[in-house]
Amino acid sequence: QVQLVESGGGLVQAGDSLRLSCACAASERSFMTSHMGWFRQAPGKEREFVASISRSADTLFYADSVKGRFTISRDDAKNTVYLQMNSLKPDDTAVYYCTAGRSGGPYGHYSYTGQGTQVTVSS
Repeated sequence: QVQLVESGGGLVQAGDSLRLSCACAASERSFMTSHMGWFRQAPGKEREFVASISRSADTLFYADSVKGRFTISRDDAKNTVYLQMNSLKPDDTAVYYCTAGRSGGPYGHYSYTGQGTQVTVSS
């Protein structure tokens, strides 16, 4: 079983930065063998893929809307994955969810999802 707990969300202004964290409560081996991802869901919209990182951190995927602004990373010693978000826009406002699974990318197989953290970007 894998439990994911997101943190770091908040209310910021356009152009600001935030770093989301996702702590994985599972064995270190479980975390190290998992692809990790971030999805988001804005009010009235479907959940959409944001970014993912492979087990060995050598394969990264990003949604076109966040490329060049967001960076995903992982620290296996801390069982934690991060999403550094720069140059935030009002369109980035959403609940951000951390996911873990057997494969990554926008169509990966993610078996676990956290409870989400709210990010609100004001104009």
